[in-house]
Amino acid sequence: MTTHKVSARAAPNRGLTLVLQYLVAGLIALIVLVPLVAAVINGFKSNADLLLHPFGIPRSWQLQNYTSVLGSGAFWRQLLNSTLVMVATAIGVVVLASMAAYVFARMTFRGRELLFGFFTLGLLFPIAVAILPLYITLRQANLVDNLWGIILPQIAFGLPGNILILRGFFSTIPRELDEAAAIDGCTPAGYFVRILLPLMRPALAAVAVLTMVASWNNFFLPLLVINSEQLYTLPLGIQQFQGQFGTEWGRVLAFVSLALVPTIGFYLLAERQIIAGLTAGAVKG
Repeated sequence: MTTHKVSARAAPNRGLTLVLQYLVAGLIALIVLVPLVAAVINGFKSNADLLLHPFGIPRSWQLQNYTSVLGSGAFWRQLLNSTLVMVATAIGVVVLASMAAYVFARMTFRGRELLFGFFTLGLLFPIAVAILPLYITLRQANLVDNLWGIILPQIAFGLPGNILILRGFFSTIPRELDEAAAIDGCTPAGYFVRILLPLMRPALAAVAVLTMVASWNNFFLPLLVINSEQLYTLPLGIQQFQGQFGTEWGRVLAFVSLALVPTIGFYLLAERQIIAGLTAGAVKG
């Protein structure tokens, strides 16, 4: 009888908890989706309509805002530049971070934790803090106004956090695999490439997608490095709509909406891999 009463009391509490969870999730979804939907809709407005009715439906749908962006050669050139920078950055981060995480997680040597702590210190220094010495270094290396001047710093600043993620994932893999591979005569490099890399696909996918999105949306570093319009990435392309006497806000929002499509696609296609990769290393440090 006592158990039945406790179960009867617990059922309404579970229902209330479930309702609160849905309400919180719905509120967070609105906070995320409202700006995106507003940007897409406002991309169909003229400047006057946008200023008079910023939160309303367009009085006159300006389809030319989107068609002019899609018909512009500059947009596709910037799309190509952003894609090249994004892919090169993702490959560099995945390769270097996975190798470093493998060493820190699976190999024992003197000073390992000290060296790992040195790497994690990079999380304390955002790129804005190091922008002056970084620019001087890039200028001395003749990488100003060069896409490699964006790629290499993005790889460097992307390594600390991703090494931390991948090291946690490596630590969850049973040590018995190391012994079995050694008995079979597998070298450390062969063990890493043939056995560990296939096992860490979720983590690698998470690191790759997060790096790609961060690279795609990066504005500050390309603004510092790139001078030639031929090398503009998509975030820098917004400047082409700013004139001496005004800004075409409708086209800016249309441009931003189109530039967001690939990043949203990345997340939708790799959502499960991102979640699995980021939570896999949380069990064992």
